[in-house]
Amino acid sequence: MTTCTSRAAWGNLLRRLHFYVGLFVGPFIFIAALSGTLYVATPQLENSLYHHALFSDVQGQARPLAEQIAVAEQVTGGELRLQAVRPGLTTGDTTRVMYVDPALKASENRAIFIDPVSLEVRGDMTVYGTSGILPLRQTIDYLHQSLLLGDVGRLYSELAASWMWIAALGGIALWFSTRPKRRINNGFQNRRRVHVSLGWILLTGMLLFSATGLTWSQWAGGNVDKLRAEMGWLTPQVNTQLHGPAGVTDPHAEHHGHHMTMPMPEMKPDLTLFDGVLHAANAAGIDATKLEIRPAKSGTQAWTVSEIDRSWPTQVDAVAVDPGSLTVLDHTRFADYPLMAKLTRWGVDLHMGVLFGLPNQLMLIAFGIGLCVMIVWGYRMWWMRRPKQTATDPASTLFQTWLTLPVGGRVLSLVVSVLLGLAMPVMGCSLVLFMMADWLRWRSATKLSVAESTK
Repeated sequence: MTTCTSRAAWGNLLRRLHFYVGLFVGPFIFIAALSGTLYVATPQLENSLYHHALFSDVQGQARPLAEQIAVAEQVTGGELRLQAVRPGLTTGDTTRVMYVDPALKASENRAIFIDPVSLEVRGDMTVYGTSGILPLRQTIDYLHQSLLLGDVGRLYSELAASWMWIAALGGIALWFSTRPKRRINNGFQNRRRVHVSLGWILLTGMLLFSATGLTWSQWAGGNVDKLRAEMGWLTPQVNTQLHGPAGVTDPHAEHHGHHMTMPMPEMKPDLTLFDGVLHAANAAGIDATKLEIRPAKSGTQAWTVSEIDRSWPTQVDAVAVDPGSLTVLDHTRFADYPLMAKLTRWGVDLHMGVLFGLPNQLMLIAFGIGLCVMIVWGYRMWWMRRPKQTATDPASTLFQTWLTLPVGGRVLSLVVSVLLGLAMPVMGCSLVLFMMADWLRWRSATKLSVAESTK
């Protein structure tokens, strides 16, 4: 085995790992970046496409919520369970009455859009998640999450999120260890400088979106939830039990919903209570223009009124209201959230492009386009330096580059790899596949070389 310095050994290992991440995971990161860019770029298009359902030009005094919901009940025939109501509190906005429909997927609701002044039915469509996105962005979101393949497809996005931060940090480390001492002007080095420059510019975003993406993932996300629970970082939730302790909620629930289904008891809420519950919440300080009222699912639970404005400043306070006395039983305020719960909320909303409105959208669009360009640029660099034939030198494999590390380095890298693999199973499994593919490729090339030499 060829000996080399410790620095050179680490450099060879990083280079080989960075190459495999770019070659095999790069396309998935590209798809995630492109679909995510489409998602954050389309809110205005969705508002225009569904303008009739979302907005109304009728002027006048809004009718009671009970009357608005009664119209929606006529549309559904009263056969679906009422999930929540989002009143049209701003002039021109419609009221959204949402129902649980067994024909829909988890986290999806059938929404009836009612003009609060004229009581005209303005729309009837599927909405998704806490954000309440409509069919256009819902399709893009499913593409971003799972390539429209359901739970199996979610492995792609978890693979991309698991490796993106490693690719980013590994690329920066490679630049530090292999950058030329003087400027060299040739095709490859010029493209390398562009690739590295984009890496530095996008580094913070890659780390942030990798971390927030992992919290939504199927396997690593479960480990993240356990960590947050143990550290007390979960988001506080109002106590909806008329007698009992409060709980916590998950800000990523709308994305985890694909594989979490729970039977819901049937209970018809008293429609006349909606206005009273809303007034009680307003009196308790729930004053955002974007609200959601959820009736109790059983007679032992309170109703909830939650602010759902995730822009800046964030308004996500919530209250629990006793439907019998219309008194506020519990109140959670975003200002009182633990720091990590606030950071989680802001990170999720930044990831979705809603925290700072249009500036947030433009920033994410620029990031997504830049990331796609950087990946394509990396493929171009590989194509320029690709070997003319399959290498037969075992030192070119990932496993052999690992063996050239000092003993301490091998132990350290192995321990870190095992821990990361346990925390992020998709990353761990893919790393094993990288090494197997590398070894099989070398074995195949070696046999071919021996066969040719014996002719």
